[in-house]
Amino acid sequence: MKNLFAHFRGDLLGGITAGIVALPLALAFGVSSGLGPSAGLYGAIFISFFAALFGGTNTQISGPTAPMTAVSMVVIAGIIAVYDGSVEKALPAILTVFLLAGLMQIGLGLIGIGRYIRYIPYPVVSGFMTAIGVIILITQILPAMGYYPKEDEAWVAPFKPQAEELILENILREEAGEGILVLENFKETIARANEVTTSAIMEESKTLAAKDASGVMGAIKVFPRALKNINWLELGLALATIFIIYGFKRITTAVPSTLVALILVSGVAYGFGLDYRTIEKIPEGFPMPNLEIFTSFNFGTITPFIFTALTLALLGAIDSLLTSVVADNMTKTKHKPNQELIGQGIGNTIASIFGGIPGAGATIRTVVNINSGGKTRLSGMIAGILLLVILLAMGPIASQIPAAVLAGILITVGIAVMDYKGLKAIPNLPKDIRLGPLKLSSEVIVMLVVLVLSTFWNLVYAVGIGLVIASLMFMKKMGDLTGERSDVKSLDKEKAWADEADFPKKFEEEVFIKHIKGPLFFGTTSEFQALADQIPSTASYVIIRLGRMQYMDQSGLYAMEDVLQELNKKNITVLFVNLLRQPRYMMERIDIIPDFIPEEHIFDTFKECVKWIKEHVNNKH
Repeated sequence: MKNLFAHFRGDLLGGITAGIVALPLALAFGVSSGLGPSAGLYGAIFISFFAALFGGTNTQISGPTAPMTAVSMVVIAGIIAVYDGSVEKALPAILTVFLLAGLMQIGLGLIGIGRYIRYIPYPVVSGFMTAIGVIILITQILPAMGYYPKEDEAWVAPFKPQAEELILENILREEAGEGILVLENFKETIARANEVTTSAIMEESKTLAAKDASGVMGAIKVFPRALKNINWLELGLALATIFIIYGFKRITTAVPSTLVALILVSGVAYGFGLDYRTIEKIPEGFPMPNLEIFTSFNFGTITPFIFTALTLALLGAIDSLLTSVVADNMTKTKHKPNQELIGQGIGNTIASIFGGIPGAGATIRTVVNINSGGKTRLSGMIAGILLLVILLAMGPIASQIPAAVLAGILITVGIAVMDYKGLKAIPNLPKDIRLGPLKLSSEVIVMLVVLVLSTFWNLVYAVGIGLVIASLMFMKKMGDLTGERSDVKSLDKEKAWADEADFPKKFEEEVFIKHIKGPLFFGTTSEFQALADQIPSTASYVIIRLGRMQYMDQSGLYAMEDVLQELNKKNITVLFVNLLRQPRYMMERIDIIPDFIPEEHIFDTFKECVKWIKEHVNNKH
């Protein structure tokens, strides 16, 4: 406890500054997620406090981030669709997925995954981060223009027949569940259908229209309509916000330009009584736990999102640990990766219970904290407490913030989060893959695949596909490289080793020597399997020198078995020299030793093998 308050003044200033920076972003990410500004604020409060308290990076400031919010949008939109567009009904299931992600993060920390996160390929991370930026930019253009598809009557009208059909399906489903749906009597169905009001149909139509216009493809689809229905006041507020955010940085960076833009533009809009759209009302008072997570738990509802929850957990881990590395570099300290995952998991778990969206370590807020004097975990806890005080004291005031202002803030976030370093490197990366006449870079391919699939299809699957492609390309490269170094490609390129210089000349036609200079695994098996066909017809013996073959996988094991079988059919005797422990163990498991290679044909040194040759081989040529 004494150490916790050892740098109280610096931690206090760092925490307050970081909390101020976090406020507008928390509200913006909450709106972007689909759960409203309060969800972003709740997430920032609880994640910041508890991730700092239990985490493994002293100066880390955590809360909702752009990548975590983008994936959260997928979860929220998917579950809301299951509940017919009702956020209120879907909320327990949504928060349950977030809770599961937090618990998974704790589990990842407990089993020690933290140290392995750094092995995720950079092109996958780069493509994903750039996609996050593109998604935020495209989806925030509509609210920045003041266009909301579900309020456009001409856009909503075509969805009325589908809405009526969906309402009828729901009535039939309810009756089937109650056991009153029978072919002989549809009176109850007709009675319930007659009770459906025009307003209910319109509400369902708006839900369907909003769903169809959601995401990147939806935003692109309705963009022409948005251009015809621009709300110039909303657009002006968004542009003013963007202008101040970039312009104020040129004056000073001592005060967060995002907060300046939020206060100035909101103050002008409210002070002059402009007719603008506000953000959703932020509930007053201390946030209360949503116990429906536990009382209304339905495993069937969240089952389709378990993989998404794992993705959230892994993404939060990557996001946090990358920020931890930045913090280490700035403070000359060393974070504890697994402890950090446990802290982030606890923060996300508690935040989900109180209705907050998930988050991770936030690089900008962490840098601000360090530069302002933050040195211990107390700074992150203070940032969370400050946001709670702001919520309790200024909730009604914050509810008057224009929605367009948060759209403008998010547009600047989208621009900032893209990986320009990776994009600039595209022309300079080595072109190591040939597709017909084209030479391409495997890393660029991975990055673009992840970028395109994340932007236009599915964030979760895109990352998985990117990892698979990157892994396959890596294995191909390693296989090619090992094949070259192992010299298993062709026998005519074999060069004698130093201790083979005195090998008896009279046995050169009778005995062939083969070297394996590296691991025999799936990347080199195809070349090795050609060995049997390349042995000269004059040879009756093959010496395989294995002193540099440290490892053999299952693919290599069966390739060895195939080769030995072929040589056996040709009545060629195989002799092993310097067989190492792991390959020997593998070959003994499936009886290659002694079925194909008896113990007397295995030699510790080449000298012993030559002695055996002299004693047992008759020169026929």
